[in-house]
Amino acid sequence: MAPADAHDVAVTGSDGRTDGAGQPSPDQETRAARAVRGAFAATLCLEALTVLFVPRAIAQVGAGLTPARLAFLLGLAGALLVTAFLQRSRVGLAVGSALQFGIVATGLLTGAMYVLGAVFALIWVYLLWMRRELTRRSRPLPPG
Repeated sequence: MAPADAHDVAVTGSDGRTDGAGQPSPDQETRAARAVRGAFAATLCLEALTVLFVPRAIAQVGAGLTPARLAFLLGLAGALLVTAFLQRSRVGLAVGSALQFGIVATGLLTGAMYVLGAVFALIWVYLLWMRRELTRRSRPLPPG
């Protein structure tokens, strides 16, 4: 039996099943899409948790906790959690991408959030790239 080349390994899942034409089975595509959606949702939940710690930080050392700042932070955390549940749709992905700017903007309240916001934004960009790679692999290859 000849060794598989890199392409065969990429389109054959861990269980070795393909659709007969060298493409991943629909079950594998579903699992890959579900995994990426789960990673997006988990990232948004972690961002919401991080944002919920910001009021404590700005109350002690930052610019002070005003009702407007608290409302912004709670609203952002709520939007992040709602968007985590919307990851099954394209709207959830677009809103999650837009909310990354809000995460970075919390750096205006406390400087450490610039760093954390940048880290979360880089993770989000990496997940977008990963999603693109997985969907590109699941498309049929041109003949030849």
